[in-house]
Amino acid sequence: MCGIVGAVAERNITTILIEGLKRLEYRGYDSAGLAVFSAQDGLQRRRRIGKVRELESAVADDPLVGQLGIAHVRWATHGAPTERNAHPHFSGHEVAVVHNGIIENFEALREELKTLGYVFASETDTEVIVHLIHHLLKSTPDLADAVKAAVQRLHGAYGLAVVSAAQPDRLVAARSGSPLVIGLGIGENFLASDQLALRQVTDRFMYLEEGDIAEIRREQVSIWDQAGHAVQREVVQYHEGAEAADKGHYRHFMLKEIHEQPSVVQRTLEGRLGKDHVLVQAFGPQAAELFAKVRNVQIVACGTSYHAGMVARYWLESLAGIPCQVEVASEFRYRKVVVQPDTLFVSISQSGETADTLAALRNGKALGFLGSLAICNVGISSLVRESDLTLLTLAGPEIGVASTKAFTTQLVSLMLLTLALGQVRGTLGTGVEAELVDELRRLPSRLGEALAMDTTVEKTAELFADKHHTLFLGRGAQYPVAMEGALKLKEISYIHAEAYPAGELKHGPLALVDADMPVVTVAPNNELLEKLKSNLQEVRARGGELVVFADEQAGMSNGEGTHVINLPHINDALAPILYTIPLQLLSYYVAVLKGTDVDQPRNLAKSVTVE
Repeated sequence: MCGIVGAVAERNITTILIEGLKRLEYRGYDSAGLAVFSAQDGLQRRRRIGKVRELESAVADDPLVGQLGIAHVRWATHGAPTERNAHPHFSGHEVAVVHNGIIENFEALREELKTLGYVFASETDTEVIVHLIHHLLKSTPDLADAVKAAVQRLHGAYGLAVVSAAQPDRLVAARSGSPLVIGLGIGENFLASDQLALRQVTDRFMYLEEGDIAEIRREQVSIWDQAGHAVQREVVQYHEGAEAADKGHYRHFMLKEIHEQPSVVQRTLEGRLGKDHVLVQAFGPQAAELFAKVRNVQIVACGTSYHAGMVARYWLESLAGIPCQVEVASEFRYRKVVVQPDTLFVSISQSGETADTLAALRNGKALGFLGSLAICNVGISSLVRESDLTLLTLAGPEIGVASTKAFTTQLVSLMLLTLALGQVRGTLGTGVEAELVDELRRLPSRLGEALAMDTTVEKTAELFADKHHTLFLGRGAQYPVAMEGALKLKEISYIHAEAYPAGELKHGPLALVDADMPVVTVAPNNELLEKLKSNLQEVRARGGELVVFADEQAGMSNGEGTHVINLPHINDALAPILYTIPLQLLSYYVAVLKGTDVDQPRNLAKSVTVE
């Protein structure tokens, strides 16, 4: 996703803008640019394809000096990654804009503005914003008022930063579906899409809320809410280190990253949801055209990412009506593959450098797939560079070897893919997309509710302190979640654990069940619940001890040998994401009791870059 930095100060702010962009490089981008205003030269800009260092070199060769400016790193959604499509975009040399997000009605606005005499220099949706504001300034001279009027015309998601040569003492920001934060200084103030970009200059922040518009000057900040009322936003002082390498008050990185999941899921969703639908352009400029042709999906991944892909198979087939195959990358790359017509190749990787997944992608290109999509956490990775389309998970750096927040953001991204494919192909049921988009917006708070059970899960972990084997059960889309729970437990506590579909219990694994083999089960309230309850009775009849993570509406309660932890009710399609949280916590607390190295378990590496 794109990144924004802005500043208004007495000093030259060019180096501040460039340093802010460097701190946003983790988000992934294909071009960078900045614009600054000075009384002598007016509005001037520099834009470059590639890395921020290319922009930095351009500014060093041809310096820009100014006390007001905006900067941007862009991930292409409309138009190829070229210099003319890079931000900031100008209307004449009078108004400059940088923009995160997607404007869905840009084509209609573009045609309207052309009739008013505006000439477009780019292929982007963003350029309509700057020309629209320029036009409105003719009748509404105040920049904040012009931006307020402009956003009423915009459909989609946006985070905006706008400056005008006619009003060089301020910058104006607007937020709708894409985050923005104001950094507060002394005699200077700043704007960014992520506070990390501003930690170089301040530790005091105000977070804009949905629909907010802000006017930022050196000595004051004014904010209006969606209804146009002047409001105050809380000032938050940031005390902890900004680097991901800081555990803060958490004992381990893994626990910190588990608790970051509500915020990173929120970040993954921002800028990708319209009012009642997924913004297909979030997947790339060619996404809509490519998705319309998709008749099959092939997912390839390793480890935790493979489990995410297995959940996605249930979603793609049940919600979007698209046949889906999921395969471990190390197997896929070495077998003779028959490619179904019009198949989208989807690779999933936290690092984007997983050797087997990369090899599978490269082999896939020779096999005749329709196109390739990478779901990845690292925007500059090989997997991203070599795929046709990309959706970045935006989990941020993950230090713990056992993946947590990367997994949940992969699941969220795969749900977005499911809805986007179903939307373009017209295969979603009536109202399904709108309902799930609404549920996705609530998801971060639901994850927070699951994390609030931390103490309960920690106590439950004591049941496993002297155990050497554990069985995980799940049905439907919860079966891959059970697999992920088993993987986490074996990775960091070194307890042998395996997962089965609950319906397979009588076909072998029931022979293992006794008092020394605890059975962990995920039990959302869906059409398979009664069948699952029967499976659990079979376990109790053999003396097995049960730990059940159940929907609060499932009607399950504690009993002899049965420990039930109730989770908040959630739409069944999103239940796999929610139920992942307590399984991560369980594995973590069991590992702590066992005294293992939680963040760096033996024999494992964070990124498997060799075969």
